[in-house]
Amino acid sequence: AYFTSCNRNKQSIALNFTKPAGQDIIKQLLKDSDVLIENFKTGTLDKYGLGYEQLKEEFPQLIYCSITGFGHTGPYKERPAYDMLIQAMGGSMSITGVPDGEPMKMGLSMFDLTAGLHGVIGILAALHDRANTGLGQHVDISMLDVSVALLQNQGMNYLAKKERQARVGNNHPNVVPYQVMPSKNGHFILTASNDEQFERFCKVANRMDLMQDLRFNTMKARVVNRAVVTPALNEITKTMTTGWWLEKLEEKGVGCAPILHPDEVFADPHVLSRGMLIEMDVPGCEEPASFIGSPMKFSRTKVNYRLPPPRLGAHTEQVLLDNGYVEEDIEALRESGTIDFEPRAPGSEPPATQIVTAREVRASRKKEEAARLRGSTWGRVSSVSEPQLDGYTLPMSEYNADKPISHLKVST
Repeated sequence: AYFTSCNRNKQSIALNFTKPAGQDIIKQLLKDSDVLIENFKTGTLDKYGLGYEQLKEEFPQLIYCSITGFGHTGPYKERPAYDMLIQAMGGSMSITGVPDGEPMKMGLSMFDLTAGLHGVIGILAALHDRANTGLGQHVDISMLDVSVALLQNQGMNYLAKKERQARVGNNHPNVVPYQVMPSKNGHFILTASNDEQFERFCKVANRMDLMQDLRFNTMKARVVNRAVVTPALNEITKTMTTGWWLEKLEEKGVGCAPILHPDEVFADPHVLSRGMLIEMDVPGCEEPASFIGSPMKFSRTKVNYRLPPPRLGAHTEQVLLDNGYVEEDIEALRESGTIDFEPRAPGSEPPATQIVTAREVRASRKKEEAARLRGSTWGRVSSVSEPQLDGYTLPMSEYNADKPISHLKVST
């Protein structure tokens, strides 16, 4: 699952770059390449003549992006890194978790993911500069740098006050209430992020007396008196069910949400309406496979799901044939251990003859209409806290392969 989440729209070649013949193949491919992205430990590719300083003279227009744990400079540059190490060293774990518990990592590999995202941003900036100067450059992305940059308001809280931030669990350091709230039958999220929204919450709760209490009636007062305010609000929200709170709060424009499992996320009508669940025909699979859709929506150019995640080395032969190698060269490279591939493996066919079909999975019009902002839908949403509710279910329509519209030609 991890591999498929990262490798859609890619061709795969299996290449041993520790051999001179493998290094020559990379240089041959670089002749027609705009960008090289690598995430080996700092200095690894230098050993094989493939570092940026070794390539920039021969390929002055190349954008060379390195994504490492600690970057290519500094005293930690040669250290290996994993996401949890970076969460610990970058400060995010120290501010994550309940106040009297141990530091807590995030549920996602946050800095593996956001380092890659910043790599893309850096590459786009370097391409823009190259359009003006004609020159490429090295884009050096450090996971630790990214984790420090993403401290954002928490980091600025420290820089402004020079005081350590105590962990506040699911609460917000500067906003109250902005947290998980208990209900009569579970939990939900409440984000009354200003005094007007808090007053509306009080109206829904029939507790307007709180607006006369100096500990409750302003945001600053609620933050200062968090130890009193939070338990008091918890007692209020425990009196009604999650569905009741979500419906009434949404109706009054107060920020709120259910807490959903992934299966509920991928059944949500809004998520489906945005094309965030797709199916693709994968070579070797009898049934279509489900994938997460792209979050980018363009007004003119629809996202193109060209290729499903490949098998390792599935395109080695075709990529080399497209770049000047002949069958005899390829067989010799394989026998020498420089490359590897499965000539007849599903997915190794030439891209010009490969038809890839991607379909967005949609909710019915009836479900989309029912999910519109009307203050009447949340009671039907199943959440982590309320597994017995009648939640949305994934559409299970019979699969029929779409007729191909065109052949896709994919260039390397």
